[in-house]
Amino acid sequence: MVIAWFVVTAFYILMTLATKGHLPTSLDFFLAVLIAVSLAMHFAIRRYAPKASQVLLPVATLLNGIGYVEIARWNPPRAGYQALWFVVSAVIVILTLKFVKSVRDLDRYRYLTLSAALILMLMPLIPHFGENIGGARLWVALGPFSFQPIEIAKILLVFFFASYFAANRELLSTPTQRFGRILIVPPKVLVPILVAWGVALMILGGENDIGFAMLLFALFFALLWVTTGLKSYLAMGFALFVAGAYAAYELFPQVQFRVSDWLHPFSPASLHYSSQLAQALFSIAAGGVAGTGLGLGQSGNIPQITSDTIFAALGEELGFVGIILILSLFAVFVGEGFRIAQRSHSDFVRLTATGLTATIGLQAFFIMGGVLAIVPFTGITLPFMAYGGSSLFANYLIVALLLRISHENAEERRGGEVVAVTFD
Repeated sequence: MVIAWFVVTAFYILMTLATKGHLPTSLDFFLAVLIAVSLAMHFAIRRYAPKASQVLLPVATLLNGIGYVEIARWNPPRAGYQALWFVVSAVIVILTLKFVKSVRDLDRYRYLTLSAALILMLMPLIPHFGENIGGARLWVALGPFSFQPIEIAKILLVFFFASYFAANRELLSTPTQRFGRILIVPPKVLVPILVAWGVALMILGGENDIGFAMLLFALFFALLWVTTGLKSYLAMGFALFVAGAYAAYELFPQVQFRVSDWLHPFSPASLHYSSQLAQALFSIAAGGVAGTGLGLGQSGNIPQITSDTIFAALGEELGFVGIILILSLFAVFVGEGFRIAQRSHSDFVRLTATGLTATIGLQAFFIMGGVLAIVPFTGITLPFMAYGGSSLFANYLIVALLLRISHENAEERRGGEVVAVTFD
């Protein structure tokens, strides 16, 4: 954590020196908030989950801090809101660790979590309640505040998928019903989960939310494959992806634009509708190996620079070295999350940890891959780094849940060792 404080503070000072020519006047306040909030979370871990992983929170804090510096560089008012959401996120971490005594208990609320997730996903479609921004209807307005319900819904869907797959693991893994000359999994087991998943995807399609639709699709089949180990599910997922992608391309103009922008970002047609991806690629190219330096980039004309394309701004000012740093931090976070999942003693907890970790990893891959033109560009946020209170809140909630699972794993291992010693 001390290393995270040092790096973020150094980046903040360098950015301010480059943009204003003097040390930041609010440096004391910045340091006080950064240290106080992260220490509050650290002490909550020591109090409520002392055997939890010591890796997740420092990595999340470092990613969050680097993203904050870039937001403060291009949009100081948004940086103030992001700092406020950092405090709110710390509160949810503390409350989750205090009141969620066992993640395994959440297995009891399988269909309640599914219902809550679908209700949250439907909220943006309510007239005079949901907001359409950039062609996607993802936001819900409550007075002066707005948020994205899908950020919480994705976590609830992870609970539902984990619970259903854990309860039906044997049936999903063993084809027992004959269809012609081949054995297949009983439809009565597979159909309900496919229906729930399909309804969620249709809602996202109605909201023009390509990014989260891709995330949910990949998450579903990843958990299904982890549950069963059957390659046939991967083949089914690939076939459904091809069919779904073709249907979406034919039905939704936004999908056609995204694909065209991905394949031909510098074409006159793409530049006529949006130059976001083209400008992002130019910014990354301008960064070179070592970057232009914090505060010295020229990415300010890129649309949504602090949210959708913050990775391009970081790539310009930190260069290839900075991109490798960010990728490495996400790799450490995902690796630690999967390690926590691997050590879990129940199928539900293992799948929950896998799903929560995969959510962060897949979301980071889709947005970074989109900015680098590896996959179609989508408007989802880069976890912990991009501007967005709903996203930051949900990401820190994932951190808290993984910490609770990590602590439970250590407690169960310790209990097992005590029993073994007693038996000997």
